[in-house]
Amino acid sequence: MQITVNGQKTTVNEGITLYDFLKHKGLDPQKVVVEHNYRIVRSEEWPNIVLKENDNLEILKFVGGG
Repeated sequence: MQITVNGQKTTVNEGITLYDFLKHKGLDPQKVVVEHNYRIVRSEEWPNIVLKENDNLEILKFVGGG
């Protein structure tokens, strides 16, 4: 199934949760913020969100430095 991640079409497996998608991508939950269908979601919600066809994700990573 197709979803959009940071403006790019991406193919994912049916029934995958947001949490599993992020884990599969190797993203640290402590270092990202996720917007799912134009709503920022708390990391506690990620395991309960099952991705659906045409969902939209924006994933922002925190980067340290100065």
